[in-house]
Amino acid sequence: MRCGITPAYINELKDNEVFVFGSNLRGMHGGGAARVARLKFGAVMGQGVGLQGRSYAIPTMQGGVETIRPYTDEFIAFAKAHPDLHFLVTRIGCGIAGFSDEEIAPLFREALGLANVSLPKEFIDVLANAGTDK
Repeated sequence: MRCGITPAYINELKDNEVFVFGSNLRGMHGGGAARVARLKFGAVMGQGVGLQGRSYAIPTMQGGVETIRPYTDEFIAFAKAHPDLHFLVTRIGCGIAGFSDEEIAPLFREALGLANVSLPKEFIDVLANAGTDK
């Protein structure tokens, strides 16, 4: 495991850090971490996916876990392509969207090997307990 652990509360970012949050496809960042992203880290109303300001949106409100996977895969590819940035992944999907850590954590399995990604401790614990099974 190379990734770090995301702090439970993020109020400020270092110069190279990006706040990764769960959003909805319409980009209505009204609650939870999405609201924090909009108020503090440059998330743009109306943009539900990808980099915006010092934040990165991953949609989680459009259906089941299988509908989130393409966006987490896209995020991981983006993180690999931007090693100069450090991504602080919040517990996306585990608040307003209503998913559990056990449902969402496996979507980030590949991020465990990335030094420029930090994951919530809850996700890391789920992945460690799951071994290498997908």
